[in-house]
Amino acid sequence: MLKLDEIQKRLLREVADLHAVPEGAYNIRSNGQSAGRVSTENIEIEPREDGQGLTVRIKPGTINESVHIPVVMTKSGLKEVVYNDFHIGEGSDVTIVAGCGIDNCGNQDSEHDGIHRFYVGKGASVRYVEKHYGSGDGRGKRILNPGTEVHMEEDSTMEMEMVQIKGVDDTNRTTTCELAKGARLVVRERLMTHGKQNAISTYVVELNGEGSSADVVSRSVARDDSYQKFDAKLLGNAPCSGHTECDSIIMDRGRILAVPGLEANDLDAALVHEAAIGKIAGDQIIKLMTLGLSEAEAEEQIINGFLK
Repeated sequence: MLKLDEIQKRLLREVADLHAVPEGAYNIRSNGQSAGRVSTENIEIEPREDGQGLTVRIKPGTINESVHIPVVMTKSGLKEVVYNDFHIGEGSDVTIVAGCGIDNCGNQDSEHDGIHRFYVGKGASVRYVEKHYGSGDGRGKRILNPGTEVHMEEDSTMEMEMVQIKGVDDTNRTTTCELAKGARLVVRERLMTHGKQNAISTYVVELNGEGSSADVVSRSVARDDSYQKFDAKLLGNAPCSGHTECDSIIMDRGRILAVPGLEANDLDAALVHEAAIGKIAGDQIIKLMTLGLSEAEAEEQIINGFLK
């Protein structure tokens, strides 16, 4: 493994909760290069032939194992696109931890675009965690444009935790999913923007199989002059159930756009969308201030609880 400096180690802690070399399979990417890669008996990680990403193969029946594939960038001006394919075998139950941390102290923009494709086998269960984080005092932007493509076979489950709380100047997240019979998708997005940051999240979920279901929920906070757009579309192409929800707090001069999209193409497709955008209630702040907190501290407590 390449030696990581303290900034890179801090980024790994932020995006993957790694304080040491992870157990199980992993690939750590640092400034465009592999900083370490380990496969296991049941999980094989191979570089793509074009060198622009990885192929991860998880054997059928693999239970309670994990894969960590975090990315850290500390070079200003570095831009890359990486393609990672995950083949999750039938009946397996695994956790995949991704995410990218960018520390940019220079004047040039730094950008990482991670394109992840998941092929989830029949009856398999996947928990996927993707965290984005930015830091650094340079004028160059920290840009992340993730693309996620999910193909789910019969009776499979995919739980996705998408988190971006601090420091990313521009992000355009696109997620597309196809669900077969009995497949179940759960998405929990947590997002906070500040300054002049922009964040766009687009979800398109096709419920193609009988008894398939999707639950896509976003919680976000827009502060200062930042902008957010949440665009979620569910297509019910079979007897299925789907739910999307956008719950947002707007502060200062922030702007938030929620775009619901429900398309029922089957008589027994049951689809629901909910959206709520508003400021922090004054009585909540007053209540916390009576306990000794300042107004700013009260706001932070409310926000932390909201995004938890």
